This record gives sequence, C-alpha cells and structure tokens, in this order.
Amino acid sequence: MKDRGGKGPYPSAKSSARSEKEKERASLQEGSSYRLAFQDPDFLLREELRHVRIQLEIIKPDLLMDDQHVDSTVVFFGSARILDPETAQKRVDELQAQVDADPPGDQKLRAELAKAEKHLEKSAYYVEAQKLSRMISGCTQEKCLVPITGGGGGIMEAANRGAYEGGAPSIGLNIVLPHEQSPNPYISPELSFQFHYFATRKMHFLMRAKGLVAFPGGLGTLDEVLETLTLMQTGKIEHFPVILFGREYWERVISFQALVEEGTIDEADLDLFQYVERAEEAWEIITAHNGVVNKEHGK
Repeated sequence: MKDRGGKGPYPSAKSSARSEKEKERASLQEGSSYRLAFQDPDFLLREELRHVRIQLEIIKPDLLMDDQHVDSTVVFFGSARILDPETAQKRVDELQAQVDADPPGDQKLRAELAKAEKHLEKSAYYVEAQKLSRMISGCTQEKCLVPITGGGGGIMEAANRGAYEGGAPSIGLNIVLPHEQSPNPYISPELSFQFHYFATRKMHFLMRAKGLVAFPGGLGTLDEVLETLTLMQTGKIEHFPVILFGREYWERVISFQALVEEGTIDEADLDLFQYVERAEEAWEIITAHNGVVNKEHGK
C-alpha cells in the first residue's frame, strides 16, 4: 500500500499541502477561497481567528522544546539596557570626552553621561548572569536545566551567552515590538522563538521552570516577576526558587515590607523570594531545590 504520510489511512497535512502546490501550478486562476485553510495567511490573520493564533503560539514552542528534550528550565529576567562591562565603559568614555570638550556644559549630554555611569555600575549584573548561566550549563544529569530568556540584549544576552560559552543549549523568547527586537547571537537556533502575544510568551517562561532569577530591570521585568509571585501566592503554579539579584535595588523599587505593614500581603508571602548578590549564591539555592549536580562545582 502506498505511504500517504499520515497516521492510519489518512494523508498527512504535509502531503495535502504538496498536492495543493501541484494543483496551484496547474490552476493559477483559483482565488484565496480555494486555498487550504492552514496555508492561507490572510485567513489565519483574520480578527476572528485570534483564539487560533493564541493556540498556535502555545503549541508550536511546546512541541519544538519537546523535540529538543527540554524538560526543566531556569528563567532569567532583567533589563535589556544592562550592558557588558567593556561596552558600558566605552560608552562612558565616549560621553566623558564629549563633556570635556564642551566646557559650558550641555545639560542633556551630562544627563546622558550620568545614565551611562549608572549602566556601568550595573554591568556587574551582566557578569553575574553570564556566570550563573555558565554554571547551569555544567549539569551532568540526563535531564539538565536549560536557561531561558526573553531573547534580547542586556541580561538576556548575558544568560544566553553564558550557556553558549559552556557548550550548552539555551532558549530565547523574543516578541514583536513597535521598536525592533532582534534575537541575540547566543541563543540556540533551534530554540529561538518569536511571539506576538505577551500572555503566551509569559506562559512559556514558566511552563518548565525549576527556578527564576531576576536582575534589576524596568516595567517588563517587574511585570514578569510580580506575575510569577502572584501565581505562586494563589496556588496557580508550584513553588520554585525566585531569586532577586541586588537587594538594594529591589528594596528601593518595591517595598514588599510596606505591603505587609499595609495588610495587603501576608508576612509569609515574603518567603516566596530570596535576595542574592552573587551567582554562586543563586546556584546553591537552585541546586538545593532541584538536586542538580554540576561537573565544575561538584554540587
């Protein structure tokens, strides 16, 4: 019996698609209504099919991660504006030279320099994210932890870079934004995804999560961290380590203690997360929770 490409007596979608391609060559006058529904981009982009597109954004990455045997992940959140130390220092030097060449003082330029100096201070977090990801890449178990990021620059790049340098896979979940966001070059190509919907993207961050580390960041980072804590607080997801790098930063931007004092969260909710300053501290917490063995650090 001829193999039709599907399971049982039915042909696969691929074989039907190939068949339709042959028909198109023979009958180019057919309109869009004649196309197979799953091969009709205009149809799939109709407003009424939003629920189908959301389903596809859930299913596609899930299947492809299964294909790559991704079972457990560590999520990295943090600002895309935090640069590696070399780039941050170069930016400060360039701006300082411009300020020095302009004695009267361009206030806008001086404000840019002050911002660049802040970024240089925070470049230490780039190093810690890179280091932690490289530690994760040293897993010796059959099912290892895989770093997963938002796929962009800054802290995301650092985490993907650490895994790349450790010879291990890592995941990037990019999203279409009004200003272009491109995948950083360190993501494993077979695990580089793009999303339209923030909701499906955030779901994939947590679907396989065995730990989450959050570095200083802006509104996006705050949104992602607080949603994770809310899901844990309400019992919508299982508890895993949520690790916040930089206690001084986090206590300045979010007063969790004030929420306790106001009675809007319980004292016990403060146990949902931990503060650390160094990659080694975070790795110790992650390994203690997951029982992972690292070939370089022996624990």
